[in-house]
Amino acid sequence: MDKVMKPTPAVSDMSRPYWDAAAEGRLSLQCCADCGKIRHYPQLLCSHCYSNAVRWVDASGRGAVHSWTVAHHAFHPAFAADLPYTLVTIDLEEGVRALGLWRSDRTPVLGQPVQGRFEAREGGVNLVFEALA
Repeated sequence: MDKVMKPTPAVSDMSRPYWDAAAEGRLSLQCCADCGKIRHYPQLLCSHCYSNAVRWVDASGRGAVHSWTVAHHAFHPAFAADLPYTLVTIDLEEGVRALGLWRSDRTPVLGQPVQGRFEAREGGVNLVFEALA
């Protein structure tokens, strides 16, 4: 039986800087080059001033738990061996939210301080968050 690979993101010209940084272990966010508004996920226009000028800034990866869910059903066969797993939505220090995998033995708590990092996997990387002391 052939091994089923986890799907990989469709990288576009707009998202390429994010994925290139992720491959290097850096969380990089889009920033409006005109007004300085940070945005995530990558977008064509700034939602604040509607500029299409962009630069990329490295994020700290620090934030706080906004929400989470536990997956008990694999919606793709390649994730079946990972069940159950917890996905967290994090309010990053930079003022945007990010989604990632939870890497802690404890259940997340709303507002809990976390640190994000990229974890290598076959065919790519995952953004994961861990509880800070």
